[in-house]
Amino acid sequence: MPRPELYPVKKIVGFDHQMIDAIEKWRGKQRPIPNASEAIRKLVEIGLASAHRAVLRTKKATDASEMAGQEIDRLGDPSATDEERQLRKRRLIKGPKEFRDIRRPKG
Repeated sequence: MPRPELYPVKKIVGFDHQMIDAIEKWRGKQRPIPNASEAIRKLVEIGLASAHRAVLRTKKATDASEMAGQEIDRLGDPSATDEERQLRKRRLIKGPKEFRDIRRPKG
């Protein structure tokens, strides 16, 4: 009985020369040096893990913003107009401009 193929699904993927050069450069820094297919698989795996972490960070930030909004609503000045409360809430959640400018860029 033949041994099962390790990677049974094959895909044809196109790369430009710049991307191939970057893959080859990364590959050359690995020990032991993987073949091109293994290097591409590893880079895809790294990229997917990074994307997953970015999604989790975004979800955590969204959850934190929602919780902050709920707390601001709870503690808000009931004598202020609805428009003024919304403006204050937006300012508090967004934070001072000085801090917004130093935050990590999204993406």
